[in-house]
Amino acid sequence: MAWFKRQKAGILTDRDEKNEMPEGQWVKCPKTGEIVNRRELEDNHLVVPKSGYHFSMDSMGYFKLIFDDGQFELFDEDLEATDPLKFTDRKSYSERLKAYRRKFLTNDAARAAMGTVGGHVVSAAAMDFSFIGGSMGSVVGEVISRAIKRTIDRRTALLIISQSGGARMMEGALSLMQMAKTSAQLARLDEAGLPYISLMTNPTTGGVTASFAMLGDFNLAEPEALIGFAGPRVIRETIGQDLPDGFQSAEFLQEHGFIDFIVDRRQLRDQLIRLLDLIQEEA
Repeated sequence: MAWFKRQKAGILTDRDEKNEMPEGQWVKCPKTGEIVNRRELEDNHLVVPKSGYHFSMDSMGYFKLIFDDGQFELFDEDLEATDPLKFTDRKSYSERLKAYRRKFLTNDAARAAMGTVGGHVVSAAAMDFSFIGGSMGSVVGEVISRAIKRTIDRRTALLIISQSGGARMMEGALSLMQMAKTSAQLARLDEAGLPYISLMTNPTTGGVTASFAMLGDFNLAEPEALIGFAGPRVIRETIGQDLPDGFQSAEFLQEHGFIDFIVDRRQLRDQLIRLLDLIQEEA
Protein backbone atom coordinates (compact mmCIF):
# COMPACT_ATOMS: atom_id res chain seq x y z
CA MET A 1 0.00 0.00 0.00
CA ALA A 2 1.41 3.42 -0.93
CA TRP A 3 1.38 6.05 1.82
CA PHE A 4 0.69 8.94 -0.51
CA LYS A 5 -2.18 10.28 -2.54
CA ARG A 6 -2.39 12.11 -5.83
CA GLN A 7 -3.03 15.83 -5.98
CA LYS A 8 -2.18 18.53 -8.48
CA ALA A 9 1.11 20.27 -7.69
CA GLY A 10 2.36 23.72 -8.58
CA ILE A 11 5.71 25.20 -9.50
CA LEU A 12 8.49 25.56 -6.93
CA THR A 13 9.39 29.11 -5.92
CA ASP A 14 12.52 30.65 -4.38
CA ARG A 15 13.41 29.22 -0.97
CA ASP A 16 14.25 31.17 2.16
CA GLU A 17 14.63 28.49 4.83
CA LYS A 18 17.58 28.06 7.18
CA ASN A 19 20.77 26.92 5.41
CA GLU A 20 19.84 28.93 2.33
CA MET A 21 20.62 32.28 0.80
CA PRO A 22 19.13 35.10 2.95
CA GLU A 23 16.74 37.72 1.64
CA GLY A 24 17.83 41.14 0.40
CA GLN A 25 19.73 42.71 -2.47
CA TRP A 26 23.08 42.08 -0.80
CA VAL A 27 24.21 38.75 0.65
CA LYS A 28 27.05 38.04 3.09
CA CYS A 29 29.30 35.06 2.37
CA PRO A 30 29.31 32.80 5.47
CA LYS A 31 32.86 31.71 4.66
CA THR A 32 34.69 35.04 4.22
CA GLY A 33 32.21 37.77 5.15
CA GLU A 34 32.35 39.12 1.60
CA ILE A 35 29.26 41.11 0.55
CA VAL A 36 27.90 40.05 -2.83
CA ASN A 37 25.07 41.35 -4.98
CA ARG A 38 22.20 38.88 -5.21
CA ARG A 39 22.03 39.14 -9.00
CA GLU A 40 25.73 38.27 -9.27
CA LEU A 41 25.13 35.22 -7.06
CA GLU A 42 22.22 34.09 -9.19
CA ASP A 43 24.32 34.50 -12.33
CA ASN A 44 26.90 32.19 -10.67
CA HIS A 45 24.32 29.51 -9.71
CA LEU A 46 24.35 30.65 -6.05
CA VAL A 47 28.13 30.27 -5.74
CA VAL A 48 30.06 33.21 -4.25
CA PRO A 49 32.47 34.21 -7.08
CA LYS A 50 35.63 34.77 -5.01
CA SER A 51 35.34 32.32 -2.11
CA GLY A 52 33.54 29.57 -3.99
CA TYR A 53 31.04 29.14 -1.14
CA HIS A 54 28.00 27.19 -2.37
CA PHE A 55 24.62 28.35 -1.14
CA SER A 56 21.88 25.74 -1.20
CA MET A 57 20.04 25.47 -4.52
CA ASP A 58 16.63 23.90 -5.13
CA SER A 59 15.77 21.04 -7.47
CA MET A 60 14.40 23.32 -10.19
CA GLY A 61 17.62 25.32 -10.09
CA TYR A 62 19.66 22.17 -10.71
CA PHE A 63 17.38 21.03 -13.51
CA LYS A 64 17.65 24.39 -15.26
CA LEU A 65 21.43 24.29 -14.82
CA ILE A 66 22.16 20.80 -16.14
CA PHE A 67 19.61 20.17 -18.90
CA ASP A 68 20.23 21.45 -22.44
CA ASP A 69 18.73 24.94 -22.87
CA GLY A 70 17.13 24.53 -19.44
CA GLN A 71 14.42 22.35 -20.99
CA PHE A 72 13.06 19.24 -19.27
CA GLU A 73 9.89 17.29 -18.49
CA LEU A 74 8.76 16.94 -14.87
CA PHE A 75 7.27 13.71 -13.51
CA ASP A 76 5.28 12.57 -10.48
CA GLU A 77 4.27 16.07 -9.44
CA ASP A 78 0.96 14.71 -8.11
CA LEU A 79 2.35 12.51 -5.31
CA GLU A 80 1.51 13.75 -1.82
CA ALA A 81 2.32 12.25 1.59
CA THR A 82 -0.38 11.35 4.09
CA ASP A 83 -0.09 11.06 7.87
CA PRO A 84 -0.62 7.34 8.63
CA LEU A 85 0.97 7.55 12.09
CA LYS A 86 -0.97 10.70 13.13
CA PHE A 87 2.36 12.12 14.26
CA THR A 88 2.37 15.29 16.40
CA ASP A 89 5.17 17.31 17.99
CA ARG A 90 4.82 21.11 18.08
CA LYS A 91 2.16 20.65 15.41
CA SER A 92 0.69 17.70 13.60
CA TYR A 93 2.56 16.22 10.64
CA SER A 94 -0.44 16.82 8.37
CA GLU A 95 -0.47 20.52 9.32
CA ARG A 96 3.28 20.74 8.79
CA LEU A 97 2.95 19.21 5.31
CA LYS A 98 0.21 21.67 4.38
CA ALA A 99 2.31 24.61 5.58
CA TYR A 100 5.35 23.55 3.57
CA ARG A 101 3.28 22.91 0.45
CA ARG A 102 1.75 26.38 0.70
CA LYS A 103 5.11 28.04 1.30
CA PHE A 104 7.13 26.31 -1.40
CA LEU A 105 4.41 25.26 -3.86
CA THR A 106 5.84 21.75 -4.14
CA ASN A 107 4.46 18.54 -2.70
CA ASP A 108 7.55 17.08 -1.06
CA ALA A 109 11.34 17.10 -0.79
CA ALA A 110 12.17 15.50 -4.17
CA ARG A 111 11.30 16.14 -7.80
CA ALA A 112 11.99 14.09 -10.92
CA ALA A 113 12.69 15.24 -14.47
CA MET A 114 13.96 13.97 -17.80
CA GLY A 115 15.80 15.80 -20.55
CA THR A 116 19.09 15.85 -22.41
CA VAL A 117 22.52 16.80 -21.05
CA GLY A 118 24.97 17.44 -23.86
CA GLY A 119 22.65 15.47 -26.11
CA HIS A 120 22.51 12.47 -23.75
CA VAL A 121 19.07 11.55 -22.39
CA VAL A 122 19.14 11.62 -18.59
CA SER A 123 16.54 10.68 -16.00
CA ALA A 124 17.13 12.83 -12.92
CA ALA A 125 15.83 13.27 -9.40
CA ALA A 126 16.83 16.13 -7.11
CA MET A 127 16.06 16.85 -3.47
CA ASP A 128 15.03 20.10 -1.76
CA PHE A 129 16.46 20.84 1.69
CA SER A 130 13.86 23.57 2.25
CA PHE A 131 11.06 20.99 2.53
CA ILE A 132 11.35 19.60 6.09
CA GLY A 133 15.14 19.50 5.85
CA GLY A 134 15.09 17.43 2.68
CA SER A 135 14.02 14.49 4.82
CA MET A 136 13.23 11.21 3.07
CA GLY A 137 9.69 9.99 3.53
CA SER A 138 7.44 7.76 1.46
CA VAL A 139 6.97 10.29 -1.34
CA VAL A 140 10.70 11.02 -1.67
CA GLY A 141 11.38 7.28 -1.86
CA GLU A 142 8.66 6.83 -4.45
CA VAL A 143 9.81 9.76 -6.62
CA ILE A 144 13.37 8.44 -6.64
CA SER A 145 12.28 4.83 -7.22
CA ARG A 146 10.14 5.90 -10.17
CA ALA A 147 13.03 7.93 -11.60
CA ILE A 148 15.17 4.77 -11.45
CA LYS A 149 12.44 2.66 -13.05
CA ARG A 150 12.04 5.28 -15.77
CA THR A 151 15.78 5.02 -16.41
CA ILE A 152 15.49 1.26 -16.88
CA ASP A 153 12.39 1.47 -19.07
CA ARG A 154 13.89 4.09 -21.37
CA ARG A 155 17.51 2.84 -21.27
CA THR A 156 18.98 6.18 -20.22
CA ALA A 157 21.51 7.39 -17.67
CA LEU A 158 20.43 8.22 -14.10
CA LEU A 159 21.39 11.28 -12.04
CA ILE A 160 20.33 11.77 -8.42
CA ILE A 161 21.16 15.01 -6.60
CA SER A 162 21.01 14.53 -2.82
CA GLN A 163 20.40 17.23 -0.24
CA SER A 164 18.96 15.82 2.97
CA GLY A 165 19.01 15.65 6.73
CA GLY A 166 18.11 11.95 6.54
CA ALA A 167 15.00 9.86 7.15
CA ARG A 168 11.74 11.63 8.07
CA MET A 169 10.95 10.79 11.69
CA MET A 170 7.25 11.67 11.26
CA GLU A 171 6.81 8.56 9.11
CA GLY A 172 8.78 6.18 11.34
CA ALA A 173 9.52 2.77 9.80
CA LEU A 174 7.76 3.83 6.59
CA SER A 175 10.59 6.30 6.05
CA LEU A 176 13.30 3.75 6.83
CA MET A 177 11.75 1.38 4.29
CA GLN A 178 12.67 3.84 1.54
CA MET A 179 16.36 3.01 2.06
CA ALA A 180 15.77 -0.62 1.03
CA LYS A 181 13.27 0.35 -1.65
CA THR A 182 15.59 2.76 -3.49
CA SER A 183 18.62 0.48 -3.07
CA ALA A 184 16.70 -2.46 -4.53
CA GLN A 185 15.76 -0.36 -7.55
CA LEU A 186 19.41 0.60 -8.01
CA ALA A 187 20.33 -3.10 -7.95
CA ARG A 188 17.92 -3.58 -10.87
CA LEU A 189 19.55 -0.63 -12.64
CA ASP A 190 22.96 -2.25 -12.19
CA GLU A 191 21.66 -5.54 -13.59
CA ALA A 192 20.40 -3.62 -16.62
CA GLY A 193 23.92 -2.25 -17.16
CA LEU A 194 22.84 1.40 -17.01
CA PRO A 195 24.97 4.19 -15.49
CA TYR A 196 24.15 6.04 -12.28
CA ILE A 197 25.77 9.36 -11.33
CA SER A 198 25.23 10.50 -7.73
CA LEU A 199 25.83 14.11 -6.72
CA MET A 200 25.97 14.85 -2.98
CA THR A 201 25.40 18.45 -1.93
CA ASN A 202 25.41 20.16 1.46
CA PRO A 203 24.16 18.40 3.53
CA THR A 204 23.75 14.73 2.59
CA THR A 205 23.26 12.78 5.79
CA GLY A 206 21.43 9.95 7.55
CA GLY A 207 19.45 7.36 5.66
CA VAL A 208 20.02 9.07 2.31
CA THR A 209 23.78 8.66 2.67
CA ALA A 210 23.25 5.08 3.86
CA SER A 211 21.25 4.19 0.75
CA PHE A 212 21.09 5.66 -2.75
CA ALA A 213 23.45 8.63 -2.32
CA MET A 214 26.60 6.51 -1.97
CA LEU A 215 25.71 3.84 -4.53
CA GLY A 216 26.64 5.68 -7.72
CA ASP A 217 28.90 4.36 -10.43
CA PHE A 218 30.33 7.86 -10.12
CA ASN A 219 30.01 9.58 -6.73
CA LEU A 220 30.35 13.35 -7.03
CA ALA A 221 30.12 16.05 -4.36
CA GLU A 222 30.04 19.81 -4.19
CA PRO A 223 32.95 21.54 -2.38
CA GLU A 224 32.87 21.41 1.43
CA ALA A 225 29.57 19.51 1.45
CA LEU A 226 28.73 17.79 4.75
CA ILE A 227 28.34 14.08 4.01
CA GLY A 228 27.82 11.41 6.64
CA PHE A 229 25.43 9.11 8.48
CA ALA A 230 25.45 9.89 12.20
CA GLY A 231 26.53 13.25 13.60
CA PRO A 232 29.99 13.89 15.10
CA ARG A 233 28.73 13.85 18.72
CA VAL A 234 27.00 10.48 18.31
CA ILE A 235 30.07 8.95 16.65
CA ARG A 236 32.40 10.37 19.30
CA GLU A 237 30.30 8.95 22.13
CA THR A 238 30.01 5.58 20.36
CA ILE A 239 33.69 5.00 19.63
CA GLY A 240 35.02 6.93 22.62
CA GLN A 241 37.64 8.99 20.83
CA ASP A 242 38.08 12.34 19.13
CA LEU A 243 37.50 12.62 15.40
CA PRO A 244 39.72 14.20 12.71
CA ASP A 245 38.88 17.77 11.73
CA GLY A 246 36.49 17.94 8.80
CA PHE A 247 36.12 14.16 8.69
CA GLN A 248 32.61 14.43 7.18
CA SER A 249 33.53 16.95 4.49
CA ALA A 250 33.52 16.12 0.80
CA GLU A 251 37.28 16.72 0.68
CA PHE A 252 37.97 14.26 3.52
CA LEU A 253 35.78 11.62 1.88
CA GLN A 254 37.51 12.07 -1.47
CA GLU A 255 40.89 11.70 0.20
CA HIS A 256 39.72 8.39 1.69
CA GLY A 257 38.20 7.01 -1.49
CA PHE A 258 34.47 7.51 -0.91
CA ILE A 259 34.06 10.35 -3.44
CA ASP A 260 35.31 10.23 -7.04
CA PHE A 261 35.12 13.93 -7.91
CA ILE A 262 34.48 17.22 -6.15
CA VAL A 263 32.74 19.48 -8.65
CA ASP A 264 32.20 23.21 -8.41
CA ARG A 265 28.56 23.84 -9.32
CA ARG A 266 29.64 26.27 -12.02
CA GLN A 267 31.40 23.36 -13.80
CA LEU A 268 28.77 20.72 -13.01
CA ARG A 269 27.10 20.61 -16.41
CA ASP A 270 30.45 20.34 -18.24
CA GLN A 271 31.59 17.57 -15.86
CA LEU A 272 28.37 15.62 -16.42
CA ILE A 273 28.76 15.90 -20.19
CA ARG A 274 32.34 14.58 -19.97
CA LEU A 275 31.20 11.60 -17.89
CA LEU A 276 28.27 10.86 -20.19
CA ASP A 277 30.54 11.08 -23.25
CA LEU A 278 32.95 8.65 -21.58
CA ILE A 279 30.15 6.25 -20.69
CA GLN A 280 28.88 6.29 -24.26
CA GLU A 281 32.35 5.59 -25.64
CA GLU A 282 32.72 2.60 -23.29
CA ALA A 283 29.28 1.20 -24.08
